[in-house]
Amino acid sequence: MALTPELMSRITQNPGQCGGRPCIRGMRIRVTDILEMLAENVSTSEILEDFPDLELADIQACLVFAARRTDFPRLTA
Repeated sequence: MALTPELMSRITQNPGQCGGRPCIRGMRIRVTDILEMLAENVSTSEILEDFPDLELADIQACLVFAARRTDFPRLTA
């Protein structure tokens, strides 16, 4: 999935909110909260039902954000 500027703009970091952790669109819903729910097999439809202010693109942005954070260059000797 391409990381469009619109998609990435859904992830915000504010030092005064949630300890500066990445959140979704300035809300107090942390990226890590969504990722943990997905890891616990909570479906995207369940997440969207539980958090009516979220949109599918918010969940997609969390996944892309996490993927980018774990894409480390391979070091060779």
